Amino acid sequence: MAPFLNGYGSGGNRHLPTEPATTDVRFSDIPSALDIQVSGGDAEEAVEISLEDLLDDPTELCTLLENENAEKRVWMIIALAYARQGKIDLAIDILHKGLNSLSRGSPKEKLAPLSLLCWMFLGKSRHAPRVLPDGQAASEVKTKDLWLQSATAIMNDASRINPAFPPLYLARGVLYLLRASLQPPSKPVAPGSIDHSERTESLRQALKCFEDAARVSQGRNMMAVLGTARAQFSMGRYAEALKGYQEVLSKMPHLQDPDPRIGVGCCLWQLGYREEARESWERALEINPSSKIATLLVGLYYLNDSSHYATKDPAFAPIYKKAMTEYTQRAFKLDKELPLTCATFGGYFLLRRAWPTVETLARKAIELTDVNAIASDGWYLLARKEHSQDNPDYSKVNDFYGRADAARGGGDKGYVPARLGLAQVQVLQQDVDGAKFRLEKIVQATKSTDAMMLLGALYAEDVFANQVTTGLKEDKFAEIKKAVALLEAVRIAWKDPSKKLYPDLSVLVYLARLYEVDQPDKAMQCLQQVEKLSIEDLSDKKNMHKDTELDEATTTKLREELPPQLLNNLGCFQYQSEKYDLARDLFQTALNSLVKFGEKDETIDTDALVTTISYNLARTYEAAGLLDDAKQVYEGLLARHQDYTDARTRLAYIELRLNPTEDGPKAIAALNDTDGSDLEVRALLGWYLSRSKKHATNVAEDQEQRHYKHTLQLYEKHDRYSLTGMGNAYAKYAREMRRTTDKEREKRSAEYLKAVGYYDKALQLDYRNAYAAQGIGIALIEDKKDLGAALQIFTQIRGTVRDSSVFINLGHVYCELKQYVKSIESYETALHRDRASDPQVLACLGRVWLLKGKQDKSTTAMKSSLDYSRRALAIATSQIHFKFNIAFVQIQLAQLIYTLPESQRTLAEVQAASEGLDDAIESFTEIARAKNPPYPKHDIEQRANMGRNTMRRQLERAIQSQREYEEKNAARLQEARESREAEMKRREEERKRAEEIAAQEKKKIQDERNKMLALNRELVEKRAEEERRKEELEYTTDSETGERVKRKKKSRAAGGKRKKKGEDSDTETEGDGLRRRKGAKGTEDETSGITSMDETGPRTKKKRKLARKGGREDKFKSSEMVVDSDEDDDVAPAATNGGAKTSDAGEDAEMEDAGPATDAAIGGEDEDDEEETVSRPRKKPVRRIEESDEEEEEDDDEDTAPPPMTTAEKAAAEEQGEDVSMVDQKVTAAGGGNDVGVAGQAGDVYPGVTGGGEAGA
Repeated sequence: MAPFLNGYGSGGNRHLPTEPATTDVRFSDIPSALDIQVSGGDAEEAVEISLEDLLDDPTELCTLLENENAEKRVWMIIALAYARQGKIDLAIDILHKGLNSLSRGSPKEKLAPLSLLCWMFLGKSRHAPRVLPDGQAASEVKTKDLWLQSATAIMNDASRINPAFPPLYLARGVLYLLRASLQPPSKPVAPGSIDHSERTESLRQALKCFEDAARVSQGRNMMAVLGTARAQFSMGRYAEALKGYQEVLSKMPHLQDPDPRIGVGCCLWQLGYREEARESWERALEINPSSKIATLLVGLYYLNDSSHYATKDPAFAPIYKKAMTEYTQRAFKLDKELPLTCATFGGYFLLRRAWPTVETLARKAIELTDVNAIASDGWYLLARKEHSQDNPDYSKVNDFYGRADAARGGGDKGYVPARLGLAQVQVLQQDVDGAKFRLEKIVQATKSTDAMMLLGALYAEDVFANQVTTGLKEDKFAEIKKAVALLEAVRIAWKDPSKKLYPDLSVLVYLARLYEVDQPDKAMQCLQQVEKLSIEDLSDKKNMHKDTELDEATTTKLREELPPQLLNNLGCFQYQSEKYDLARDLFQTALNSLVKFGEKDETIDTDALVTTISYNLARTYEAAGLLDDAKQVYEGLLARHQDYTDARTRLAYIELRLNPTEDGPKAIAALNDTDGSDLEVRALLGWYLSRSKKHATNVAEDQEQRHYKHTLQLYEKHDRYSLTGMGNAYAKYAREMRRTTDKEREKRSAEYLKAVGYYDKALQLDYRNAYAAQGIGIALIEDKKDLGAALQIFTQIRGTVRDSSVFINLGHVYCELKQYVKSIESYETALHRDRASDPQVLACLGRVWLLKGKQDKSTTAMKSSLDYSRRALAIATSQIHFKFNIAFVQIQLAQLIYTLPESQRTLAEVQAASEGLDDAIESFTEIARAKNPPYPKHDIEQRANMGRNTMRRQLERAIQSQREYEEKNAARLQEARESREAEMKRREEERKRAEEIAAQEKKKIQDERNKMLALNRELVEKRAEEERRKEELEYTTDSETGERVKRKKKSRAAGGKRKKKGEDSDTETEGDGLRRRKGAKGTEDETSGITSMDETGPRTKKKRKLARKGGREDKFKSSEMVVDSDEDDDVAPAATNGGAKTSDAGEDAEMEDAGPATDAAIGGEDEDDEEETVSRPRKKPVRRIEESDEEEEEDDDEDTAPPPMTTAEKAAAEEQGEDVSMVDQKVTAAGGGNDVGVAGQAGDVYPGVTGGGEAGA
C-alpha cells in the first residue's frame, strides 16, 4: 500500500470535492423536517415538524410525541436537531421525556436514547468550567466533574440493560478520557516499574473501550480509531498515536470535524518534527479555513519559532507579529471561549501589562479547558500577573505558581517556568537556601539556562557578601567554583547556534566580579565582551550596517554612550595590567560618558562618579610618570572635596618622591596631623618610617615597630598592613642579632617566632597576603635553614606579588641550593621589573656569576660578575663594599686565569688579568685606609700584599709562558683555524647541494605523478568506451516496443549438425572460446578481454589453467595443455558425441591469448552462430602435461620475436622473481592499443591489459 500524505497517496491529486455527500459534516444526517403520524385520522395523515425552525419551548412537541407514542427514532432526531442549534439543555429535556415515554416498552428500546443522553452530558462537560468561577456558588454552576458524574449514571443505566451495546464502548472511552483530563498528572516512576496512578488507569480504560469499539465494528468505526489515537497521545505514546491518526486520514480523507490532520501534526510536534507538524496543520487550514484549532496551532508554531530569537534580534519582530496577528488573533475572533487561544493571547497582554484582560483570559483558560497543560498555562498567567504588581501578594503568587507546576505533574515533570517563579519568590522572601535547593533540582533535571543563570547569581551574591565582611574564607571556595561553573555553562550555551540564545550582560558582569581577584585577565575579557555587545546594540539602534566593521572613530564615539561604570572598571583592569595609556583613555572616555548620562538621567549621582573616575585617572598619570598631571587632578579633587583623604595621601607621596629630604617629610607630617586616624595614612607613614628611621639596637625602641603597635592597639587590631609590618620589624631585628652562643641563638629564634606569629595572624585575616607568606619563608631560611619549604612558598606567591622582592628571595634560595642558572634568572627578572637601578640586585648578580665561574672554571662567568659589580658601584659610588666586590672579583679572575692551561687562555686575557690585579691591589689599599671598611683592616691589607707579592709574580711568569706558547704554536693554530673554516665551508656547501637535490627529486616525483594521473584518466575513458561497446553487443532494439533489451540465446535447431574439427577458421574457434569463457565462473570481459584491476579490495588469488603454445603465434595453438578444473567441477561441459573428447578447437575453452582476429570475430560473427553454443556438463579431466614438438623450435632463431607468455608461464616467472609484462605485445585491438601504463609506479594501480585469459599475473 502506498504511503499516504494527509490522506492521499504519493503524487495523488490534492483536489477535494465540495459535494455534501463527500464532506463529512457533523449533524449532516439530520433531515430538515420530520413527519409524525397522527392516530385517529386517516392512515396517511401526519404532522410535519420543521427541524430547522425549532420552537423555543418544546413542551407542546413533547406532549404530541407522548400522545402519539412516537418511536425512539423520532425522539432522538428531534433532540439532535436541537443539539445542532446548540440548545443542548432542551435536547436533554426532550431525551428525558422520551425515556419516560419509552419506559412502557421493552428496556432495550431505551438503550439508544440513553446512549445519546450520555453523549449530551459529555458535550456539556466539554463546555462546563473546570473549577467554580469566583463569586459563584456550586448550586449556580455545574462543573465538568458534575456533568461527568451525570454521564456516568446514564452509562450505568444503559450498561444494566445491555453492557455489550456497541455505541456504549465509544461513549465509555470518551468518558474515561474526559475523566483523566480532570485528574492530576502521574508522578515519575522508577525505571522498570508500572505506573498505577489514577490518571494512567483512566487512560488505560479509555484505550480498552476504544479498542473494543473498533473490534466490534471490525475496524470500520473511525471515531473509535481516533479515540484510540487520542488515548495513546495522552499516554505519551506518540508514534502509535500517529499511526492511528494516519489510518483515519487514509480511510476518511474528507473528514474535517474532527480533523485527523490536527492529530497528525500534534504527534509530529511531540516527536520533534516541527516543520512537518506545521505542514499538517496548514493542510488542515487549506481544507477548512475556519478551523480555529488549526489556525491557533500554526500560530503557536510561529510563536515558538520567535522564542528562539532574542527580542533585540531583527528576525524576532516579523515572526512574532505573524504569530499573533495572522493566526492567534484570527483564532480568537473565531472562538473567544477556546481555552488554548485564551492562554496564548493572555501571554501577549501580559507583556502589555493589561492586567484585567490577563485575569479574564487566564480564568477562561483554567475554567473551560479539559487539558492539564492549558490549565497550567492559565495558572502561570495569574502568577506572573500577581508577581508583576508593585506590592504582590506572595501567598497568591506561590499558590498560582504551585498550581501551574502541579497541573503538569510537579516534581521533575513539572513546569520549569513556574518552578523558576517559585524560586524567585523564595529569594524575595529571603529564603535563599530554599531557592538554591529548588534551582539545583531544576538544573539537574533540565539543564535550563535560566535556572543555571539564577543559581549562579545566588552563589555569586553569597561570595560578594562574604567579601564585604571579612574577605574570602575557606568555605567559600565551593561557592566560587559553583558560581563560575554555572555562569560559564550559560556563556557556553550562547555559542550554540541551534539554541539561538542572546548573551545576558548580567552573566558577564557576575563572572567579571568573580574573576577579578584570582584571574583578572578573564575578568577583563568579560567586561570587554560587555563593551562589545553594548556597542553592537547601539549601532543597531542607530541603524548602522552590521556587515561593515565599525572604524575606530565610530567605535570611540559609541563608547562614550556606554555606562561610565563599565568604562571605569575596564580602565581599572588595564591599569592593573600596566597598560597605562589604554587605562587613561578609558577613564577620560568615562568622564565624557558621565556628562551625557547626567543629562539623560538626573537621578544619577554624577558627583560621586566624577570623583572616583578622576581619582583613578590621576593614579594612571602617576603610574605613567606624569606627576604634574596627577598633582593637577588631585588638587582639583581637593578643591571640590577638601576632606578627600585619598587625594591628600597621594599628593603627600608624590611630594615625598620629588623632595625626599625637605618638602616630602613635611607633607607626610602634615598628612599625619590631619588624617592620622585613617588606616591608609598610617600605612603610608609606616612605609616612610621603614625607609627613614634610625637604626635601633632594641626592637622596642624602633620607631616603625612602635607606630604599628600603636595602630593595632588604638585604631584597628586586625589591620593587616600593620600586622605584616610588625612581622617585618621583628624579623629584621632578629636578623641583626648575634648568634655565637646557644643562648643567643635561642633568643634570636624567639624573635623570629614573634615575627612568624604576626605573619600568621595577617594570613588568617587574608589568606592572599603574599607579603606575610613571604615573611614566613624568609624566617624559615634565616632561622631554620629550611630552604625547601621556603622555596615552595616563594614559588606559590611568585605569580601574585607584583613586587620584585619575591624574585630576589628566589634568587637567594637558588643560590644557596647552588642552582646558579635559576638564581640568575630570578635576579634578572627582579632587575627588569622595577629594580633596574638597584645596586643590591646588581651586587647579588655579581656574586652568583662569581660562584658559577668558580664552579665551572669559566672566565666568561667571571667577567659577567665583574661587569655587574662595576654597574652596582656606578649607581652607588659612595658604597665602599661595592668597590671591595670589584677588587675581590678581579683577584679571583686573575687566580683562575693563572690556573687555566695555556691552551684554554690567550695572552690578551692573561695581560688583562694582570692589569685587573693591579687595580685590585690599589682598591684593597684604599679600602683598608677607609674609616669603616667592610672587613677588618688587617685582613684587607694582607690580601693586598698577597696579590702584590705572590700573584703578581705568578701572572708575570704566566704572561711569559703564554707568549712563548702562542709564538711556538702560532702556525699550527693558524692551520687549525683554516682547517676548521674549510670544514665549515664544505659542510655548508654539502647542505646546500643536498637541499637542491631534494628539491629536484620532489619536482621529479610531482611531474611523474601528474603524468600518471593523466594516463589514469585516459585509461578510464578507454574503459568507458569498451563498456559502451559491450552494451551495444549485449543489447538490441526490440522491433515491437522499440526498447533496448538484452539478447536472448537461441536453442540449436532439431537435428542440427555440429561442426567438425577443422571446419571452422581460427577466428571462429577463438570466438567460440570467448563465448565459453563467458559461461564459466570467470570475470573475463566477453568483448574486449580487459580484466578489471581497479576494483576495490585485494584480488583473490585464482588458479590458472596452463597451456603451452608453439608454432605460428598468430594462427595456431597447441592442443596439448594442462587443464586445472578445480574451479569448474560443477559446470564442466560434456562431449556431445557419446562422451568422446571434443576437438582441439572445442576443448580450448580457456584461451590464454586472443589474437588480432578476436575483434573481427566479435564484430563480424553472425548472431545465429554466436547463440549456437550450448552449455553442457563436462567431466573433470585428469591433469596432464604433454610437450609439443613445436616447442623445440622456439629457440632456433634469436632474431625471431618470442611468443607471448601463457598465464602459467607468467605465474612461474613471478615465483622465480622475474619481471613479467602485464601487456601482451601482440594484443592491440582487445586492449585498446599499446598506450598502457606500467602498473605499480608511485603507489597507483592501473588497469592491466591481457589477451583474454585469466588475468591477475
